[in-house]
Amino acid sequence: MKYLLDTNICIHLFRGKPKLGEKINKVGLENCAISEITLAELIFGAENSKYPTKNHNLINKLTGQISVLPIYEAIPLFGKEKVRLRRSGKMISDFDLLIGCTAVYQEMTMVTENMSESERINNIKIENWVIRN
Repeated sequence: MKYLLDTNICIHLFRGKPKLGEKINKVGLENCAISEITLAELIFGAENSKYPTKNHNLINKLTGQISVLPIYEAIPLFGKEKVRLRRSGKMISDFDLLIGCTAVYQEMTMVTENMSESERINNIKIENWVIRN
């Protein structure tokens, strides 16, 4: 099985969430990827942080070990899902929708802590690997 890590999962990983690191090791880093939207969000977060150099280094280390998937092929699905969600009155942010549609298009399981919004996307498989104490 392949997994698409959401931005919030990457942030937890950078912060050293122990159970998350164990789960990624269990499924294999080679079976994980991020969307280029997640990369954009992580870079913005690094630029906006108190420690941009440190955070850019974490991002570079991660992207050196996993694939960064393009969103291009998922854009038609994004358009359909955005219309469906708008008509149902259950909109989610464009970035979250693009990441989720990428997971659906790529037939991957999206790993996110934001289950309530992500589950609104048709045909998405999602898991939450963050264990809160």
